[in-house]
Amino acid sequence: MAVKIRLTRRGRKKLALYDIVVADARAPRDGRFIEKLGNYNPNTHPATIELKEELALQWLRKGAQPTNTARTILSSHGVLLRKHLQLGVDKGAITQEAADAKLAAWQASKGEQRAKKDGQIAAKDKVEVPAKQQEAPPAVPTKAVTPAAEHVQEALTTPEVAAPSNTQDTAPVTSPEHNNDQAT
Repeated sequence: MAVKIRLTRRGRKKLALYDIVVADARAPRDGRFIEKLGNYNPNTHPATIELKEELALQWLRKGAQPTNTARTILSSHGVLLRKHLQLGVDKGAITQEAADAKLAAWQASKGEQRAKKDGQIAAKDKVEVPAKQQEAPPAVPTKAVTPAAEHVQEALTTPEVAAPSNTQDTAPVTSPEHNNDQAT
């Protein structure tokens, strides 16, 4: 039986919430699942993710395959890195202490990245107008205006007058087929 770690949609129209679940690959998207691992809310900024990391790690070690979105979520929480390091410990390539140190270093760098990103978001919210933009714009120097230039400038500033309709000059066009009213 193929087992997937995937998202199950719930919520209402245009306000989706997702559950992160372990389900049989043959089950429908919103259908039967084996176990619920957490929640994902993409409507908040940043997206809210609640995940039972130990359960997710257990299912990954049993062979459950995450979908692309579930893989991204698991990766952002370090579950895939933990699985990778634990496989190295099981094979004897690395000690448990070294694996724990690598995971702690990754989590610290991830925390710094999140803090920096949160700081940038807060800085964008508090953008101040530079002092140069607060000052009044410089006065435009005046030039000597010739009478011809005044005429051109006046023509540019006055609104155009709509052309008079020529309905009086032209008679309505009638076709010979519709000339039944006229006597011959």
